[in-house]
Amino acid sequence: MNITEFLSQLRVHADKPLAIVLPDGGMIPAHFHITEVGHVTKRFIDCGGTRRTLETCLLQTWVHSDVDHRLVAGKLATIFDKAGDVLPHHDLPVEIEYEDGVVAQFPVESAEVIDGALAFHCGWKHTDCLARGICLPGECCTPEPALTILPQTCCTPGSKCC
Repeated sequence: MNITEFLSQLRVHADKPLAIVLPDGGMIPAHFHITEVGHVTKRFIDCGGTRRTLETCLLQTWVHSDVDHRLVAGKLATIFDKAGDVLPHHDLPVEIEYEDGVVAQFPVESAEVIDGALAFHCGWKHTDCLARGICLPGECCTPEPALTILPQTCCTPGSKCC
C-alpha cells in the first residue's frame, strides 16, 4: 500500500481507532504510538554490481505503559500532513516498524474495518538475490571443463623433464 492509499483509508475512517495486524495474525498492542513518519532511502549495490535505490515511508511504532492511549485514524492523517515536506511523493510504499524483541519492518498490504477499528494488515519482507542471472550457479556460467589426468609415468624423479 502506498501513501496515497494509506491516507485515503485514514481520511475515510478518521474517527476510528487504529489497529495493526502483523503477518502472523498477532496485533501490535492497541495503545501503540506512532513516533516517526519518515522517508527512508536505501542506496546499495547488489551482488551483480548494479547500483539500486529503494525508498519507503516508514512509520515507527512504540508501545509504552500508557495502556489507555488510542491513536485514531484522523490524528495519524494530521501527523502525515505535518510530514509533507519530508515525504517527496505519495507513491512510496508504507512500512510499519515495530519492536518485539527485535526491531522489524513490515510492508502494509491492506486495510479493513474490524470490530470498529481501522486495521492495517502487514506482510513479510523477504531477502532475495537481485542479480540471479549473473550470480547464481547454473544460471550464468557454463559447466566446468572436465579435468584430464595425465599418466604418472611421463616423468620420473631426477629425469629433469619438468
